[in-house]
Amino acid sequence: MKKIVLATLLCCFSINSLAAVILQYHHVSETTPKSTSITPAQFEVHLQYLKDNNFTVVPLSELINSVKKQKTLKDKTVAITFDDAYQDIMTNAKPILDKFNYPYTIFVNPNTINLGAQSYLSWLQLKGLADAGVIIANHGFKHDSMARKPQGITNEQWLNQYSQLLLDAERIIEEETGQSWRFFAYPYGEYTPADQQWMKDNNFVAFTQQSGAIGLSTDLSIVPRFPASQPYDKISGLRDKLNSLPLNIRLNGQNADTIFERNTTMSITLNVAVDDFNKSQLNCYISGLGRQEINWHEDNSFTINFSAALPTGRVRCNCTAPSISKPGRYYWYSKPWFILKEGGQWYPL
Repeated sequence: MKKIVLATLLCCFSINSLAAVILQYHHVSETTPKSTSITPAQFEVHLQYLKDNNFTVVPLSELINSVKKQKTLKDKTVAITFDDAYQDIMTNAKPILDKFNYPYTIFVNPNTINLGAQSYLSWLQLKGLADAGVIIANHGFKHDSMARKPQGITNEQWLNQYSQLLLDAERIIEEETGQSWRFFAYPYGEYTPADQQWMKDNNFVAFTQQSGAIGLSTDLSIVPRFPASQPYDKISGLRDKLNSLPLNIRLNGQNADTIFERNTTMSITLNVAVDDFNKSQLNCYISGLGRQEINWHEDNSFTINFSAALPTGRVRCNCTAPSISKPGRYYWYSKPWFILKEGGQWYPL
């Protein structure tokens, strides 16, 4: 069995540090699949909550530039993003966003747009949105997972093939909209350390689908976003996410691995610089397994011996702890894994 050891977790938090959240949406509709949808009425509830509770909604570029330049932003900063460029963003989401005058980002797949399906925005529509200040960003040439290497080629060959298409997508977006932010959202949220390194080497900022707040130490190759579609669309659950604080984690070597075959990893150890939370109040949950027992060590590290094998599929370990200095708010970090079937076969999308 492999044992994953996570690198030092720096959870020190200054009141003046950047504490921001990115929300991720797909459809805004009552008729599309619930797992990727929020109704227009509930979407307006989200935006009204942001306004009523003094959140500052900024363009994604402003948030990312603050991290790059280590420049603080106003506390409770939020950015709004949409994946896949569905037509209902224009028909249902835009009027509500315009009502609140909130900026937003749309991640697009150029190949999908080129096919001209009526359920997706056209380049003409995207150009109009871009001219109005909407950020149009890269979701890959096609909606293919960057982590899923096809059989018959090496990891290096697959990365070269995928990254060339990703660069083609960036070029097409610039040609069609006049924008090139070098922002990339991993399709399905799946990635590997090699993918992360490519993003860093090629000056891309990459966004995932695991939960977590953003701070000045956020790794810009795996920027977290909170999914806000169903079943995560209720304000009762979204409230804590919007008010969350960043746990700053760095992973090295095997610690950063994301893909494992089922039954090949059974524990995880985190080294923690405890500062603004009490050890006894840190809780970690693994999707499919529930709350896990935490075993603290004298050096401020702790180990989770998984209560069962990590289930096949996209798996997260969410760790949260209440802040001492900011009562009612929680530090939040999510570690994703992509667990293959026994024999190394990928689970279906």
